[in-house]
Amino acid sequence: MTAVLGALLAPLAGAAALTAPVNPKPTPSVTFNGEVHATTYWGDTIYVGGDFTSATVGGSTVKRSHAAAVNARTGALLPWNPQVDAMVRAIATDGDGVYLAGDFHAVNGVSRDSLAAVSHSGVLQSTFKHNISNGRPYDVSVGGGRLYLGGSFTVVDGHTRLGVAAFDLATGALDPNWNPKVNDVVRAVLYTPGRVYLGGRFSSVNSLRGTAKIAAVDPANGAVDPGFFSHVSAMVHDIAVSGDTVYAGIDGTGGRASAMDTAGTVRWTVTTDGDVQAIAVLDDVVYLGGHYDNVCRSAATGPKGVCIDGSIRRVKLAAVSASTGNLLTWTANGNGSVGVIALRASKELGQVVAGGAYTAVNGSPQRRFALFNLVSPAGLGFSW
Repeated sequence: MTAVLGALLAPLAGAAALTAPVNPKPTPSVTFNGEVHATTYWGDTIYVGGDFTSATVGGSTVKRSHAAAVNARTGALLPWNPQVDAMVRAIATDGDGVYLAGDFHAVNGVSRDSLAAVSHSGVLQSTFKHNISNGRPYDVSVGGGRLYLGGSFTVVDGHTRLGVAAFDLATGALDPNWNPKVNDVVRAVLYTPGRVYLGGRFSSVNSLRGTAKIAAVDPANGAVDPGFFSHVSAMVHDIAVSGDTVYAGIDGTGGRASAMDTAGTVRWTVTTDGDVQAIAVLDDVVYLGGHYDNVCRSAATGPKGVCIDGSIRRVKLAAVSASTGNLLTWTANGNGSVGVIALRASKELGQVVAGGAYTAVNGSPQRRFALFNLVSPAGLGFSW
């Protein structure tokens, strides 16, 4: 059974065993004039995608068309500058380049339908030229020699692909054999060695029981992994994996964040009064991003997700113990309605990055992009 969020402000009793959360005050860094939908780390670089057309740094406005790169150590805007003609919803990266997915039709003036590969120097690659039809991508993940794509599409290059597809990383070719049958939208896809986790609005994968909203499939052939059984009943927005625990950001009446073991059994659940749209793990702390304004004291919610048994104010961002789900005192309140859309963490830098639609954190201006635990804040500016 689901472990409901318990003594919410009791975590201080066990706080000594926890690694301290990041500084809740983001150091001033580059910001963006439109929503940030995706962030990913590659060493000291953070690649950013969204619905923006410019970045602001040091008081100067610089054109960035739906994709940008930021120095994670200094918060500075980097010269990486592919020209993407519409929203970037997802980004993944490896040593060979950066993979973009979204609503676009051209990159650097060259036709690319919703999926593209760009080098770390900003050059559009010749691979990943596809026709993605009847929907759009929402997430992308790389590993094991493949790129995995999740979304609402049903056709890729004339071949049926129901919400998910895999591509050869070396050639960009559609994998002819990896073809799970997902019966509704896939919002999250995450490669791990031995498993690809899928999350979304679907009620089944390959018509199998126990695969609703979140499922695990084989990275090589797409077969459902029977060792993982879903106990989630509302749409999954985001997935993170750390050690032997799978974390999910979930919507519903209000919102949820759940921790599961590798069999899918729920260890704990935190309830909020709005969707948890993003989730990231750093050491022993789980960070939750969404469009909620409060964390509920129990799992009971009413109309529009209102917390029936009381709540603790946390606006768009919160932090909980990875082991217990107890709410931590960390407070980095955002603003607006949509809130935080993307969260990523870097263990190497001890850092968390949040992207979204907010314009301030704890009352200080910080438009749509925030770095928590900046390593070298004195370097803010251009990194040419």
